[in-house]
Amino acid sequence: MATDGHTISRGRASRWTLLLWGGAALLLSLPFIAMRLQVDGVNWTAADFIVMGVMLAVVCGAVEAAVRLTGSWAYRLAVAAAIGGAFLITWANLAVGIVGSEHNPANTLFFGALLLGFIGALVVRFRPAGMAAVMLATVVAIAVAFIVAAAGATDEPNVSHLREMIATSVISSPLLISAWLFRKAALG
Repeated sequence: MATDGHTISRGRASRWTLLLWGGAALLLSLPFIAMRLQVDGVNWTAADFIVMGVMLAVVCGAVEAAVRLTGSWAYRLAVAAAIGGAFLITWANLAVGIVGSEHNPANTLFFGALLLGFIGALVVRFRPAGMAAVMLATVVAIAVAFIVAAAGATDEPNVSHLREMIATSVISSPLLISAWLFRKAALG
């Protein structure tokens, strides 16, 4: 590829790709190493490794596609932030659950919020202005999912959901950053 300010040179793309996929492989190897060192609380099954591997492959593939398909750095970063936020929400929800335990059925509402965002992205055809609105709508859907899940959580009665609310805000913040970056991409 030529370096005209909007595309990445072949050498830079190769290094970037190596860093992206190598980082994912390193991340996937950490629980394996921790298990070999007998770190307390780390006991992954083959299914855990498969699920995480698939999640990382989807994330890396989507980020790489976005980088290759657009010349806008704001759009590229917006996609990376959106995918990162969705990954964090999915990972937290599968690992320990967002409200209560991972066995709380109300936690499926968070997957519904992410599905809403994906469908919204298809509807706006991944255009930056529309994506900004979709990311904001997804954050609102996550907030509603949290409120509904917390109101119905019965596995831990008399427990404040403040910690869960803060964690939900942190792991969904990349979606807000994504909305801002998509808006920037739409204006620029």
